[in-house]
Amino acid sequence: MIAERLAAADDHALTELFAERRLSPSANPAAGWHDFFDVAETLLHPDAVTSALSGLPRDDLAALTSGVPRRTLALTDDDGLALPSVRRALGEATIQPTPTSTPAPADPVAAGHAAERAFTTITSLADIMIAALQTPLARIGTGALGKTDRRRLVEQQVVESAEEADALVRLAAATGLMRGRDRRISTTRTGAEWVRMSTPERWATLADLLRSALPPGLRSADGGWIDPALWDGAYPRDTAWPDKARGWLEFARLAGLVADGDPPTEPAWARPAREGSAPDPEPLVALLPHEVDRVYLQNDLTAISPGPLVPTLDVRLRRMASRESHAQASTYRFTEATLSQALSAGETAQSLHAFLAELSLTGLPQPLAYLIERTADRHGLVRVSRDLSTGHTIVSSPDHDLLRTLSVDQALRPLGLVLDGALLRTRAPRDTAYWALADARYPAVVLDDDGAIVSPDRHRVADDPSPQQDYAELLERLRAAQGSDADAAWLERELESAIKERTTLIVSVDMPDGGVRELTLEPTGLGGGRLRGRDAAADVERTLPVSLISGVRRV
Repeated sequence: MIAERLAAADDHALTELFAERRLSPSANPAAGWHDFFDVAETLLHPDAVTSALSGLPRDDLAALTSGVPRRTLALTDDDGLALPSVRRALGEATIQPTPTSTPAPADPVAAGHAAERAFTTITSLADIMIAALQTPLARIGTGALGKTDRRRLVEQQVVESAEEADALVRLAAATGLMRGRDRRISTTRTGAEWVRMSTPERWATLADLLRSALPPGLRSADGGWIDPALWDGAYPRDTAWPDKARGWLEFARLAGLVADGDPPTEPAWARPAREGSAPDPEPLVALLPHEVDRVYLQNDLTAISPGPLVPTLDVRLRRMASRESHAQASTYRFTEATLSQALSAGETAQSLHAFLAELSLTGLPQPLAYLIERTADRHGLVRVSRDLSTGHTIVSSPDHDLLRTLSVDQALRPLGLVLDGALLRTRAPRDTAYWALADARYPAVVLDDDGAIVSPDRHRVADDPSPQQDYAELLERLRAAQGSDADAAWLERELESAIKERTTLIVSVDMPDGGVRELTLEPTGLGGGRLRGRDAAADVERTLPVSLISGVRRV
């Protein structure tokens, strides 16, 4: 029986099953879930069976309809054949397995377009994720990117359209580079590492993550994926699948894994990944724009990159300068605020000088060198720490006139700063006070409890999404309720169900002489290890020890 099979399965198999069938980890006795019999009843309900079949890939459905054994925990019997309820839901239709098919190679023009698209996706996605590391993106109720952020990304030339911004954020979420939670979309830890990679590494990692994220029906036996021309028919009983398939095909297109054509063609660099091998970016890199590792530093406090800047250099440069334009030639601007942010993140005047001098094709202009020195001299003029004895936040500075200015600054009024001798106090948390001062353009730093300068992280990266929900508590409860005697639990459940439904039973009773006697009973009660019921044939009330009942079946 299904309940016994579920009880005997390990936690990993049950977790996968519950996740596939979208069962809630919070199911509890109040909702009717007491043991594995309740789980089996839920899984075998006609609506649940229909839903489960709609989520099965083509090859699994083909096996069920053709009678080819394919063992599952909840849809087949011990021989791997479809249960009666499953056969009824499948009907008479026979579904053919996925045909053998290989995508046609892309021609040079289509391959060039795919390479350009992959490069655009990688750079735009990195820009979006860098922005989200500074300030998480807004997420509306549907889970999509907020309208304001879509417009901002278009205005900043990160993407060409709001639709492209939506598609890239969905791709990042599907591959685990970003994560939507509550009203925010944040870069994950995996995403933060991805941003710091080189362009070839970014593409190979994105391709690998996308392959891992593909639904089972799109995956091939060798660990790759089936011909994209077949994706549309991968889930024959899911009426919503064609739209989902188009979404996955769009992700593959954005990543440069499929090229233009009807059906889609395949660029050379996609073949190893499709066949289950490690993605090989080398053929792709040959078609990508040449990246530069030097910039022109200008007297007007800007830096001009004559081409796409190597990602590692771009990421570090954007820690100390804001990017004003984004094209083949990008412009970055240095300000006191951007340099102060870099100093707070761990840079020093010396490290800034050394990095920019090595990066520049024109040396370090005097105005920029002066701005760095002035910002470094002022950096840390306002110090934010914590009074361990009271828990209050302390704002201090050797410049007492500056402290008085802070105490009357209307922008800082929500902090409730109060003069206390040569310092200011507030009940606001330390990080809250720091960011309020930083936003008001004061040269503030944060001190930890040991007095060392630390770099506060305003918006920490999101945890990587969990591949499955946590069913540990639910499984523990189900196993505790199941007990060690599954047969006894099943019998008790059948008797209780018959009493509730007023169903007549044929009860097999083990007799003292070793024989078995069958009685036709209308059960009326169960308690104290005994079954009470009316014997219809003898027209008498009987009480039977449950321990002597070896089987029951309904009339």
